Amino acid sequence: MKSQLQDFREEGWQIILDEVNNFCELNMIPVIDMEDSIAIRGNARRSRKGQTITNFHHYRVEIFVVDLIIQEMNNRFSEVSMELLSCIACLDPKSSFSQFNVQKLLRLADLYPEDFSSNDYVYLESQLRNYIYNVQRDPQFSEVGDLGSLAQQMVKTGKNTIFPLVYRLIQLALVLPVATASVERVFSAMNIVKTDLRNKMGDEWMNDCLVVYIEKDIFATIENEQILQRFQLMKTRRMQLPPLRYSSATTTNTSSVNQ
Repeated sequence: MKSQLQDFREEGWQIILDEVNNFCELNMIPVIDMEDSIAIRGNARRSRKGQTITNFHHYRVEIFVVDLIIQEMNNRFSEVSMELLSCIACLDPKSSFSQFNVQKLLRLADLYPEDFSSNDYVYLESQLRNYIYNVQRDPQFSEVGDLGSLAQQMVKTGKNTIFPLVYRLIQLALVLPVATASVERVFSAMNIVKTDLRNKMGDEWMNDCLVVYIEKDIFATIENEQILQRFQLMKTRRMQLPPLRYSSATTTNTSSVNQ
């Protein structure tokens, strides 16, 4: 996709321009001159100064925003990320493990030095070769189509204990997308929780707020009464918090008396 976007950036503009010109000619729509100058749009200060740009610059740079898309793709899929995805793809069990590559999986272990010690790395290559020889000839793995099913089948057949290092690689490949999505969720929530009015919020307080906001579906199942009682029992307090049910009943009775 990145290569196609780059090709489209270099060659696609002229193709689109020709199509638009043909459409305008067929429907008798005036075609603008790309070399004519126009006032800069969207910037009042520069417009007041009389600064202008050509129609070509306006449509080629400001409207035809392939550069921004390419930049976003490069940010999200850097060289390291592409290498990581390429290594993970070698674990794909489809078509009888046709993408399996020992060298790339060794490189995947290199990217996680905290999960694979130097001793693990010594035995990993031989274990990978024994693993692929075994599963390609095992009929129980012939219908496996994804990594999740592969992990389940390995546990079911006991191969997770026979090839523990390979199973660890599969676990990493399964956890990685979840961990990445969780990090993105946290950064998105941080922009909501830590606002300009809360810019002096401490790390501990911010972490607590983020956990509650991110896992709001879980916290929605907890009764407010339980939260009150836990807060009350955390330490000795000057006053006892009344139960929520009692408070609501008292409020109802008071409003009835007032009426």
